[in-house]
Amino acid sequence: MLKGVDPVLTGELLKVLDEMGHGDTLLLVDRNYPAHASGKPVIHLGDITQTRAAEAILSVFPLDTFVERPLERMEVDDDPSIVVEVQDEVLEVARAGHEKPLEYGIVPRLEFYERAKGVYAVVKTLESRPYGCFILQKGVVFD
Repeated sequence: MLKGVDPVLTGELLKVLDEMGHGDTLLLVDRNYPAHASGKPVIHLGDITQTRAAEAILSVFPLDTFVERPLERMEVDDDPSIVVEVQDEVLEVARAGHEKPLEYGIVPRLEFYERAKGVYAVVKTLESRPYGCFILQKGVVFD
């Protein structure tokens, strides 16, 4: 254990987050997502919610302030107007630590799978609520 570091952030996850550069993307996915299909490293966080995973990740991971939508969610049932509870929760966590107003980018499900091939890494939880799949774009640390 490390003092002052969220215990959800494993050594493996901290290493990946640290190695990522500005503009790199991270996938945060639920238990139903085919995480290994992207061919990228997969870090398993176990039986926690997407909300809890987002709290931990965003405690050290700056979202990009140079793009309009550094946080994107998977579209629900081919309808961009549908937002499920897990998506609302993750957005609220992200807004709390972001210096600009923040809204989701919405990615159709099949496009989400294609975009997953270009991410730096995948973080998978055992979240049971559907559509708990997100793309986070890393920003810059100025301090």
